[in-house]
Amino acid sequence: MQTSQTGTQPIPQPTLITRLRAARWLWKPLMLVAITRLGIALIILFIMPILPQNSAIEGWHFQDNVIKDALAARWDTGFYLSIANEGYFNEGVQFPSVAFFPLYPLAIRLFNIVTGESAWSGLLISNVSLWVAAVLFFRLVSEEFGEKIADRTIWYWLIYPTSFFGSAVYTESFFLMFAIGALYLARRGVWESAGLLGIAATLTRLIGLVVAPMLLVEWFVQWRSRPREERPPFWGALAGILSPLGTVAYMAFLWYRFGDPIAFVHASQAWAREPKPIWDSVGSLFVMPANGWVQSLLAGQLLVNECLDLVTVLLFLAIGVYLLVKRRWSEAVFVLLGALIPLNSGLLMSHRRYMWVLFPVFIVLARWGEREWVDRLITTVSLMLLGIMMALFAEWYWVA
Repeated sequence: MQTSQTGTQPIPQPTLITRLRAARWLWKPLMLVAITRLGIALIILFIMPILPQNSAIEGWHFQDNVIKDALAARWDTGFYLSIANEGYFNEGVQFPSVAFFPLYPLAIRLFNIVTGESAWSGLLISNVSLWVAAVLFFRLVSEEFGEKIADRTIWYWLIYPTSFFGSAVYTESFFLMFAIGALYLARRGVWESAGLLGIAATLTRLIGLVVAPMLLVEWFVQWRSRPREERPPFWGALAGILSPLGTVAYMAFLWYRFGDPIAFVHASQAWAREPKPIWDSVGSLFVMPANGWVQSLLAGQLLVNECLDLVTVLLFLAIGVYLLVKRRWSEAVFVLLGALIPLNSGLLMSHRRYMWVLFPVFIVLARWGEREWVDRLITTVSLMLLGIMMALFAEWYWVA
């Protein structure tokens, strides 16, 4: 037993409870991830035997496990598994897989050494990444706003209506681990590691490029606002400047392999995604239907999915402007660019999913959620929509 400097009074050793309290940043995010993932698993288990599969889709399935089937055999999951197993395809296929960035399927391929199956590798990577992202997110928020706000932030983030993509064979949680980690390390002055995570983010998704201006703005804000002796090093700006190297590396590979460094842009046209002014995408929703708005609504002919996507984007843009007004510069840049860039793709499709990775929004919501009625409203609406969208996704209905 240790003793004090006088040698007379023993120094009490921390108990297990004391240690757990001190490690709240670790166990609380883990607990929230476990609770929400259990809820998602229960939705899958109870809904899939009841809700019929979308008859318009001839989907493929994993017959051995219903949860694996729902989270690793839907929509884009097939592309990530195919890339991991067979590599990229560009010409001669209806949907070229080069539209999907390589770091996530590369990780799946590496993990196959352990799991022996790409589906399990993808699920393992996504869910471990989700937990790591949750821990980093908790640390990021708690160090500035305290643990109560951090608790609420993680909760809102994990019950967001399309947060189940963070546990599916999609890149969302993998990307979030890098993006949140980059900002967290930048605020702790670990610029070298922040830059490496920025490169990883841009090698995971095209929208990862918004991590670069976030890090640059964060560096500049610290350099301008702090006393001279606490300013970040001048070379810290390289974290943002070099972050796009991930995308550059993928472009170099595509040039070498297919002779087209922007093959991912050309491939996106197979999904009718090509750069267009925002008003072209949004304006189509406001064209009067031939039989009128009411009749079209009653006939189920309105573009409800696209309308929900637009409402979600507008909400996130509004919070991005709020961050700008509050001079949360790096967070505002990340949210505004992350919401606006996909709007120029010519489609509103999938924006509910895209918005989930704009993590600073959930910090704002958590601060607003200190009001009890706001907290109840966000929690109730989010849980209700999460249940509906998870159920629809599991049965091959398009949600994002």
